[in-house]
Amino acid sequence: MTHNEDCHNHGPSCHAPKRGIDKLLWGSIIACAFLYFLHLFGANWTMAWLWLHHMAHAAFDLLNTMWWGIVLGVIMLSLLSRIPREFVMAILGPGGGMPGILRATAAGVFLDLCNHGILMVGAKLYERGASAGQMVAFLVASPWNSFSLTLVMIALIGLSWTLAFIVISMVIAVLTGLIFERLVKGGKLPANPNSFVPDDNFRFWSDAKTGLKATQFDLVWFKTTFVQGLRDSRMVLRWIFFGVVLAAVVRGFVDESTFSAYFGPTVLGLGATLLAATVLEVCSEGSTPLAADLLSRAGAPGNSFSFLMAGVATDYTEIAVVKETTSSWKIALFLPLITIPQIVGVGLILNMFAG
Repeated sequence: MTHNEDCHNHGPSCHAPKRGIDKLLWGSIIACAFLYFLHLFGANWTMAWLWLHHMAHAAFDLLNTMWWGIVLGVIMLSLLSRIPREFVMAILGPGGGMPGILRATAAGVFLDLCNHGILMVGAKLYERGASAGQMVAFLVASPWNSFSLTLVMIALIGLSWTLAFIVISMVIAVLTGLIFERLVKGGKLPANPNSFVPDDNFRFWSDAKTGLKATQFDLVWFKTTFVQGLRDSRMVLRWIFFGVVLAAVVRGFVDESTFSAYFGPTVLGLGATLLAATVLEVCSEGSTPLAADLLSRAGAPGNSFSFLMAGVATDYTEIAVVKETTSSWKIALFLPLITIPQIVGVGLILNMFAG
C-alpha cells in the first residue's frame, strides 16, 4: 500500500498540506542560511559586532552538528511513510498498557538518531497510530540514548555512569508513558484520533513478503519516497530551523561560560542547569560533551543527567512539534509537567551521592 492510498483510507492520519507560503519555515531557513554564510565569508567584519559574530558562529556550529540527523530523520520518515500502519502498530504493539510503552521505549533507545531526527519519526509514529503515551516514551528515551552517543559517553564519563544514565532515563520514559496513558484513559488528555487496530487476517511476515515482492525499487520509487518524506517533515523542520535562530540569538547575547560557574552539585546549580537546558537549543551531539563536563569538572552527576534529559522535556522545538502533531496544547505542556519533577528528583539524588 502506498502512502497516498493509506492517507486516503485512513484520512486523519496524515496532515493535509498547507496552502500558501510557510512563512515560519522559509523565514527560518533564510535566517539560518544568512548566518551560516556570514560565518563563512564575513568573519572579518562581523568582529566589529561581536554579538552578530557569536550568532553566526552558533548557527554555523549547530547546522554542521545536526545536518546528518536531519537528513537521516527525513530518510527514516520517508521509509516510514511507505510502511502500512498495520506493520508499524504490529512492531510497536497496541497502546494503553505496559507492553506498548516498553516497545516504544526500546525503539527510542536503539534508534540511532539525534533529537532533531527523532522528532520527525516520533511525529510520524503518532500519525500512524501510536498512542500519546507511546509517542512521549519514544521521545523521552531517544535523543542521547543512541549507540554512537553511548560510546561517546562511555569514553567521557565511564561505563558505570553511562549505564546508570541509560537505565534511569528508560525508567523515566516508561513512567511518563504510563502516566500519559492513564491521563488519556481518564479523559484528561485527548486520545489519538489516528488509533488503528490491524485486521484479524493480518499476518506480519507473509504480508511483508507479499508487499516487498509487489514493490518495484527503482529510481522513481526512491525519488518519490524522499520527496514525500520532505513534505511530511515540513512541520518539524520549521521548528528545528526556528530553534536554531532562537539559539543563535541567545548565544549572541548570553555568554555560555557564565552558566558554568553555577553548575555545581547544589539545588542552585541544578536549577541553573535546567534553565540552561531550556534556553539553549543544543543538539544531542552537543549536549553530550557539555553533560560530561558537568560530571567530570563540576562534580555534579545529577546536573549532568538533568542537562541531558531536561533538554528533551523543556525544549521549545519539541513542545511545538508535539503540539502540532497532536493538535493539543495540553499534551505538549504535560510533557515537561510530568517529566521535570522526575528529572529534578533524580538529579538531587545523584548529586547527594556525589557529595
